[in-house]
Amino acid sequence: MPAPDHNDSLEEQINQWRTYLGRRQAIHSVDVAELEDHLREQIAVLADAGLTTDEAFLVAVKRMGDPDAVSREFAREHSERLWKQLVLSSSDTGEPLSAARTDAIAAFGVAASAAAAIKLPALFGIGLDTNPSFYVRNASVLVLPLLTGYFAWKRRLDTGTLRWLAVAFAAAAVFANVFPFTPRGHTEVLTALHLPIALWLALGIAYAGGRWSEVAGRMDFIRFSGELVIYYILIALGGGALTAFMGMIFKAIGIDVERFFASWLLPCGAAGGLVVASWLVEAKQSVIENMAPVLTRLFTPLFAAVLVAFLGTLVWTGRGVDIERNALIAFDVLLMVVLCLLLYSISARDPRSSPGTYDVLQVVLLVSALLADAVALWAIAARITEFGFTPNRVAALGENVILLVNLAWSAGLYIRFLRGRASLAVLERWQTDYLPVYVVWAAIVVIVFPPLFRYV
Repeated sequence: MPAPDHNDSLEEQINQWRTYLGRRQAIHSVDVAELEDHLREQIAVLADAGLTTDEAFLVAVKRMGDPDAVSREFAREHSERLWKQLVLSSSDTGEPLSAARTDAIAAFGVAASAAAAIKLPALFGIGLDTNPSFYVRNASVLVLPLLTGYFAWKRRLDTGTLRWLAVAFAAAAVFANVFPFTPRGHTEVLTALHLPIALWLALGIAYAGGRWSEVAGRMDFIRFSGELVIYYILIALGGGALTAFMGMIFKAIGIDVERFFASWLLPCGAAGGLVVASWLVEAKQSVIENMAPVLTRLFTPLFAAVLVAFLGTLVWTGRGVDIERNALIAFDVLLMVVLCLLLYSISARDPRSSPGTYDVLQVVLLVSALLADAVALWAIAARITEFGFTPNRVAALGENVILLVNLAWSAGLYIRFLRGRASLAVLERWQTDYLPVYVVWAAIVVIVFPPLFRYV
């Protein structure tokens, strides 16, 4: 049986989509020709990223659902047929496994490899229970190269890019282990926290493929990162329930599996789960409504309310800010969440719509976060003036200055958008262009801080 012509299949799907839009042209004032050009551009980009033409068509149509209600209707009405087309193989035609199934097999193979990599140091006498600090520093070095390799395979990266990625991970492994850290010292903890941030850029380059230099490519990686966090938390919750269930049933027959959980199930599951979550995000992107933009609409007003309440309480009580390490981490995480809420809100917004109440709420969130960051910076500077420099204080000072610049410029650009003097595309470009600043600072903390502060 001759193989089906994928180009013919794609043209048939586009014809169905065009016919669907044409029937509704009078109702929705749809410019079908313009939308078709946009659709074909999206399909070409996705096909270059490694998707089949069928998969690229499905994802492209769904992505057009944000600015175009008619495409969203088409995707919804044809979701069952398109979903099956995406995930099922063409075994009835004698074809080999579909790209989706091949990708799933590869992803689970990489997940198993990541789980094995976590236990690999034990072969050399470095156990999780005997040397936990080694695993804290090296967890990202053991797992992220495999996940990066998975995306490098999917995107068919060129040899030059692969070489630079290999150099980056090799350098990370060296700096994670070459310094004589004080056990559980400040510089060791800072290395463990900042090394994954630095390596996340390498993963982003592999994920975006040849599109990392484009704003759209970097935004795709930001969307992927947000969805990955959500999927990973869901997998972790499911894994926690499974672990509790296993513990109960084995305890009922007098077997204690706690050591197995701590030594094998938890570390291996955490490593493999990251790869599985990444595959789920990649496989399901734009087929169903992405969760990050939905959660953004829910949590933006809540975070704005919390920050306004915090600032009001701070002024009312006159209390200072605690800048112990855990408090500093909480502040930085909060500010990063605010920036993520901003990014996902922009990515899910119709760029052609006029500013509204939600945009005003975004500005309130940004300004509140900016003021909270200024308060934290003041407290850090005061503590450094009084007690001197420590690794934690300097790291926190640098991170908060970086966040302050980002928040201030973002707030300015958003206010210009509200006044009709700029588009959200300018704000999106600013955010994506600013990503390397975080990576550079993380690399400085990993490479410079340990010898600077004598490994304490």
